[in-house]
Amino acid sequence: MFCLADIVRDNAAERPDKPALICDERTLTYAELNAEASLVANALLAAGVENQDRVGIIAKNIPEYFTLTYGAAKINAVSVAVNWRLAPAEMGYILDNAEVGVVLVEDEFLGHLDTMELPRNPLIVAIGGGTGHLSYTDWIADASSEDPNYPTDTDDTGVQLYTSGTTGLPKGAELSNRNFEAIMGPITDMIGLDSDSVVLHVLPMFHIGGSGVANVGLFNGCTNIVHRDVDPGRIFADIPKHGVTSAFMVPALLQVLPMIPGASDVDYSSLKKIFYGASPITEEVLIASIALLKCPHAQAYGLTETTGVVTWLNAEDHDPGGPRAHLLRSAGRPIEGVELRIVDQDTGEDLSEGEVGEIWVRTVQNLKSYWKAPEATAEVFPEGRDENGFGWFTTGDAGFMDDGFLFIHDRVKDMIVSGGENVYPAEIENAIMAHPGVADVAVIGVPSDRWGESPLALIIPAEGADPTEEEIIAHCSDRLARFKLPTAVQRIDAIPRNPSGKILKVELRKPYWEGRDRSVN
Repeated sequence: MFCLADIVRDNAAERPDKPALICDERTLTYAELNAEASLVANALLAAGVENQDRVGIIAKNIPEYFTLTYGAAKINAVSVAVNWRLAPAEMGYILDNAEVGVVLVEDEFLGHLDTMELPRNPLIVAIGGGTGHLSYTDWIADASSEDPNYPTDTDDTGVQLYTSGTTGLPKGAELSNRNFEAIMGPITDMIGLDSDSVVLHVLPMFHIGGSGVANVGLFNGCTNIVHRDVDPGRIFADIPKHGVTSAFMVPALLQVLPMIPGASDVDYSSLKKIFYGASPITEEVLIASIALLKCPHAQAYGLTETTGVVTWLNAEDHDPGGPRAHLLRSAGRPIEGVELRIVDQDTGEDLSEGEVGEIWVRTVQNLKSYWKAPEATAEVFPEGRDENGFGWFTTGDAGFMDDGFLFIHDRVKDMIVSGGENVYPAEIENAIMAHPGVADVAVIGVPSDRWGESPLALIIPAEGADPTEEEIIAHCSDRLARFKLPTAVQRIDAIPRNPSGKILKVELRKPYWEGRDRSVN
């Protein structure tokens, strides 16, 4: 029976001395990663963590993310990686909602704790040894190195990742051992990984695109080069230094790399495949990226709730400037084990090829549930699920099928994807409405050449008030992550609503998307 901890257990037995992680100046072999995960597991037990309890981490991409994830899995606990880009209040909400008992915090973020409300008073472990808290080194120093090897079930939760919420509050997506097991094989085949592969990881581990691919790389016994943060200079240095064969990047990064001085002087000969996702790519960016990196590119489309990839656009289907160039606007074909439907929102009936409707997905990869949110879980499985939890999941994206390829056309939900991050307007609207100078507000996504989309706030000032754009944005910065801040604030005479009071976002978006053949950028 598969569980996440088996990834390090099995590889430690098969290839103990092979580098598993190279993170800055620290290298962990598979044997060392497995051993440190056991230390963490026993330290968690000593701290009172029990079966399926949640444990948190606030850190960038560092070895301790992995030792906590696999250490928690060894005692059948659940790791919760918190988005370090969030404002402290947002972080605090997630830690409290997840009911974490232990939180590992990198020194850079220890100051955030002072402004968080943590009524459960979790144990704080300072990863860098910051003063005033128990250090990570001391925490595991006296722990047993024996693998606790707690029994797990295939439907037990392994990881809990938080997604933006339509109401302004994030939801914890519970991803089970079964979910992860289902995706390991297909991704391995699509990327072409084996134990000789060297995979570069630059996306944050609190995203399924970062942690999901890292799990697959470790599952295959690859050497994994993990960058703490996105640094183009280090990307250029580490590709030839370590002989990187594969990497997952977002289009915004692929757009920037060719523009950096010296980029064309790097030796990219080891690269076998670049795969990208989280937002669409333009033909110009793709052409420049292929010319620079000199290797095939492939595209992935998926969600946190689907444990990552559900459709894949093969390298062979990338034909910039050629007769099949139109496929670059698609999200590819369903991967093995994934079924798609295009459904009419009003009637619930399946639509014909070429007709736009909501994209529904049925796969074993679909999330177990939203943490302690049965109504939200039921909402995304409108036709219910069978005894094995198998059912049709509603993505919130609108699209159509054409000759087996999925094309994303719009979003059913009001979500904005900015630089690969999901942002719900409700989060921004809630923050802006707390400003005394605002009587009403609507936030929409508008096209952005750099980020794909960016949030625009349309406000009606309160009577006698005249808040400036700078004032509104500064007000939001105390409450929201930087990537959620509106990039512009405009006044509007009236905000259109339907009879039930819902804002007509489609009407507000129209002028900004006029002349485009789809309403996502």
